[in-house]
Amino acid sequence: MEQAPPPDHQVQFRISGDRALLAVYGAGVDPAVNEKVRRMAALVNSIHHPGIEAVVPSYCTLALHYNFLHIRWADLADLLLDLEQRLDEIADLDAATVDIPVCYGGELGPDLAFVAAQNGISPDEVIRIHSAVSYRIYAIGFAPGFCYLGGLDSRIHAPRHPTPRLQVAAGSVGIAGSQTGVYPLASPGGWQLIGRTPLCLFAPDRSPPIPYQSGDTLRFRPVSFEEFEHLQQGAAP
Repeated sequence: MEQAPPPDHQVQFRISGDRALLAVYGAGVDPAVNEKVRRMAALVNSIHHPGIEAVVPSYCTLALHYNFLHIRWADLADLLLDLEQRLDEIADLDAATVDIPVCYGGELGPDLAFVAAQNGISPDEVIRIHSAVSYRIYAIGFAPGFCYLGGLDSRIHAPRHPTPRLQVAAGSVGIAGSQTGVYPLASPGGWQLIGRTPLCLFAPDRSPPIPYQSGDTLRFRPVSFEEFEHLQQGAAP
């Protein structure tokens, strides 16, 4: 991947194939950097440039997919540098807190006991710790509606499965290393499954198709199996 960092400037640009430019504003999991990425994404979207086909914010990067018949990557980089000087024009972005009911353990969370044993605590303590924090959504990707969250307490970190499951049910809540998240669709997966939400987190015929966006926060709320079944009948957040 070609790199072209502009001189004396924090952002670095990387060319990704022939249709995308990646702007790198920092490294790692940093709420301040992620907020800058969100604001830059809002600015880019606000100008409706005909050569920009998609704007994809992530932890510390902003990917712009562009039509090279309308704009060159170097001109796109200059555009981003100019827009960065206008960040103050963007008002504070709305950020919602989305409640995610979760039935922990049992057949819905078959790896809860493993996560507890891995950390020398009880399953109830894993549930308490996991549901005590609001998790910022840093990025959405991998699958429609799949959130990359920050803020998992180190007391409940756990390794991935050595061999991924061939099928993980939609709504499964898992832990992998220092991350936690929810599978919005049934898919293969290697995360340690500690529970499941009855909510439908991705519905292509719904507007919007997912009930959150980057910058929002998720809050996991423990529910009983009876409440899980009741909510599952509605299947919508």
